[in-house]
Amino acid sequence: MKKNWTYTKGLHDLGNGHFAYLMPDGSWGWSNAGLVEDGGQTLLVDTLFDVKLTREMLDAMRRAVPAAASIGALVNTHANGDHFFGNELLEGRRIIASKAAAEDMNIRPPAQYAAWQKQWETMGVAGRFWYEVMGRHFDFQGIRLTLPNETFSGEMRLQVGDKEVRLIEVGPAHTRGDVIVYVPQDRVVYTGDMLFNSAHPAIWSGPVANWIRACDLMLSWDLEVVVPGHGALTDQSGIREFRDYLAYVRAEARKCFDAGMSFVQAADAISLDPWAHFAEDERMYINVYACYREFGAKDAGGTPDILRMLELMGGKHFRKQEAGKQ
Repeated sequence: MKKNWTYTKGLHDLGNGHFAYLMPDGSWGWSNAGLVEDGGQTLLVDTLFDVKLTREMLDAMRRAVPAAASIGALVNTHANGDHFFGNELLEGRRIIASKAAAEDMNIRPPAQYAAWQKQWETMGVAGRFWYEVMGRHFDFQGIRLTLPNETFSGEMRLQVGDKEVRLIEVGPAHTRGDVIVYVPQDRVVYTGDMLFNSAHPAIWSGPVANWIRACDLMLSWDLEVVVPGHGALTDQSGIREFRDYLAYVRAEARKCFDAGMSFVQAADAISLDPWAHFAEDERMYINVYACYREFGAKDAGGTPDILRMLELMGGKHFRKQEAGKQ
């Protein structure tokens, strides 16, 4: 495997028929994807957040990998739009996801984001934050929701040429139906959003304990290349650091919960000094909420309200901006 990794936009040849398509800076909506090729057969791991970006990615893959002119199968790792909104360009192909992920792809479809792009100025702090970090960067207008046509639960094994590819459902964690794509013989894993490299994740589902177990599973494998859902290419050290982050947030949130603090108070109080190099610290509101739900908090039931979370995150984001100007 090649290890002269750089974090630049575009297709990166990892060797042995593996490719990563990276989208710096890895923040809100800027997700990675992957391609596995062997013997003229191909498997695509995720599409991108809009059709234009996905088309650029597929064109780059076709230029570098002749077999990518006809993608054999697509795996969507989970139900966040930045990993499946480009699916329409592969409509009619074999599109695979976990059953839970496929069910959740209707929760916030492209039409929701298209509406927000037109309405954000009427949505207060939540709308202003959403537009700044996401809405102004992508084109959600006219995207056709294209759902998987094949689902599974647990584990599914595919052949791409002579390569065995394992699709392993590890959710609920980041979302309800997270899947990682593991190719044991090449020591490569495409994690989807089970790994945010050097960034705070968004724990939309949890439990956090389940996410930690998924990290332990990946750490038990002999891995050489780890392609995260967001951020630069890494190896097991990236998974280990991320696991330590999850364990830290869960432990600190527990202390705050036991002290009777609200999840908002806890998110504001927990020291992030050990993780000062992690981006998107506004996501601590989502993450502490998930911890509180896991601990049985009465005010943290079910999926967090997206507009409430955007309002909280936006407040922190804009306060930091103002502080930076002083």
